[in-house]
Amino acid sequence: MHILIIPGVTMPNVEDSVMARIRETAGPGAKITVVKNAKEAEAYMDDVEVILGVITPEMFKRAKKLTWVHAISSGADSYLFPEMVQSEVMLSGDKGLVGSHLADHTFALLLSLTRRLARAVQDAPHSWKNRVAYRAEEFELEGCTMGVVGFGGTGRHIARRAAAFGMKVIAVDCDPVPPSPEVPQVWGSDRLDELLRTSDVVASGLPLTPQTYHLFNARTFGLMKPTALFVNVTRGELYDPDALMNAIKSGKLAGAGLDTAPEEPLPSDHLLWSTPNVIMTPHTAGASQFRIPRNLDRFCRNIALYRAGKPLEGQINKTRGF
Repeated sequence: MHILIIPGVTMPNVEDSVMARIRETAGPGAKITVVKNAKEAEAYMDDVEVILGVITPEMFKRAKKLTWVHAISSGADSYLFPEMVQSEVMLSGDKGLVGSHLADHTFALLLSLTRRLARAVQDAPHSWKNRVAYRAEEFELEGCTMGVVGFGGTGRHIARRAAAFGMKVIAVDCDPVPPSPEVPQVWGSDRLDELLRTSDVVASGLPLTPQTYHLFNARTFGLMKPTALFVNVTRGELYDPDALMNAIKSGKLAGAGLDTAPEEPLPSDHLLWSTPNVIMTPHTAGASQFRIPRNLDRFCRNIALYRAGKPLEGQINKTRGF
């Protein structure tokens, strides 16, 4: 077995202790190569069986022996180019392991809106003269309804935190997924419009697929309460930025907290930066001191499963995109 390790933004390095575990799990005779980036990896692709890291179409064309890729990104969309999807190469990753920190970030954005934290920070010393205005706009989350769109790992962690704030939680999912203590019944996608009309906060826990691209658009934003907030920490392509800006500027939507943008980095002159009641962070929700260890632990477990011919943890359905 030849394992190629390719670091990236979410996994800048692999500690020696983890490398030792990988070698032990891979067994005698396994070859492990660590490169600096995808370009350097191309030189090794002829002999690679397993990749931990990224893969590009150029790498894939040369990977005649490749059977399994373990991603270091929770979103699978960048891995799902046509050649990869149509192949028998397995794809796994930290699916289901990133929900806790994405949910933390969801509430950081949400509280920045509801408690006017972002505006106070921007106003700096001038904030004191605006404190009466802030107080008139602030509201508490207790008693509000959180609508979670996509009830996978991220959606479940968002629901858990929402319940802790005293919110009622409703959720929709495209699959008949099990409920949770916070969501006794998970609605099907056919009730998305009902969720949008009902919710005071709409939070996305969706992956990016052809079906979810611009799911949040002029029609769906138009269904939401004019006092409602939209929060998205997964993929920027899930929402139509023009429709979002228009909804907020026209008073059809109260505001939005965004960690991802339709193009990244978002140009400094993009109107989202200046749209009132929109706060943005630069795609940092995926950061956690636990993220790399969790994913590498799974990778080590998956090596054992792979060698035994058993199903992998966190395996991604390449056709569906998650």
